[in-house]
Amino acid sequence: MRAAFYERVGPASEVLQLGELPEPVPGAGEVRLRMRWSGVNPSDVKSRAGLRNRALPFERVIPHSDGMGVIDAVGDGVDAARVGERAWVYNAAWGRPFGTAAESLCVPQHMAVALPDGVPDEVGACLGIPAMTALHAVLRDGGVAGKTVLVAGGAGAVGHYAVQFASRLGAAHVITTVSGEAKARLAREAGADDTVNYRSENVVQRVRELTRGAGVDRVIDMDLAVNGLQHLELLRTGGECVAYGSSPAPLNLPFPVLLAKNIQLKFFMVYHLAAADRAQAQAALHRMLSRGELIHNIAERMPLSRIVQAHELVGAGQAVGNVVLRIAD
Repeated sequence: MRAAFYERVGPASEVLQLGELPEPVPGAGEVRLRMRWSGVNPSDVKSRAGLRNRALPFERVIPHSDGMGVIDAVGDGVDAARVGERAWVYNAAWGRPFGTAAESLCVPQHMAVALPDGVPDEVGACLGIPAMTALHAVLRDGGVAGKTVLVAGGAGAVGHYAVQFASRLGAAHVITTVSGEAKARLAREAGADDTVNYRSENVVQRVRELTRGAGVDRVIDMDLAVNGLQHLELLRTGGECVAYGSSPAPLNLPFPVLLAKNIQLKFFMVYHLAAADRAQAQAALHRMLSRGELIHNIAERMPLSRIVQAHELVGAGQAVGNVVLRIAD
């Protein structure tokens, strides 16, 4: 089978290779998928670059945790009726050497989730990390019904989904930060009630105006090290900051302010969701996908042969939305 892989960490142009590898055979409890699309996420780029760990955990790594394919074989203990099923894949390359950037992939059957009819194939490569991160950030701890929510970066891969989920799951007021008018339009189309341009506006002042001085109930943030101090000013007393990412810089948050405002800091990694949380998010996602309620912001569709350029695009933060690779015609 044709696959992309790397055998050492480093710059994309130096370590990513394309070649032929043996086709996998599904073991007990596994399904094999003929892959159609592979999603490129920042975490994939960081792993390949060695930003998480300079030591390669496996002899060879086929990258990318997210993808979409069609099940073409099953192992012992798996219902044969799943053969022919379109499915989206999550966590393929998390703690495993076999990601979605290959023509064939074997995963435990629960990691291949049925993709509803009518949903475009490539959307399946956007769900495992971007959509599920956004949905858990909205659903956790009782959800956002009746609350005022601020989503940082509402035009990004995760933020764009978070705006939609907050709006559709009962938030009273959805505000998001953006860096320009084009991104503001994307966010408003996704369901944002108000957008704040962090490059030209004072975010704290503008959010106070929009909330009539009350502040927001929940912030959903992708870079707590950069945005944390600002969030403390935006949150109402008793508010919560749900963070799914941060820059490498140490967090520097004043304890007296956290204490006085009774601020709740909540962190999670989508790879490690508890089974109950994952099931809740998958069920909600399936309903919205089946009803055609979601906008999928795919910035780039590229062939697998351009995986280097895709990694460089994501690594530079230049993609406004998701980047997906076409595995086969």
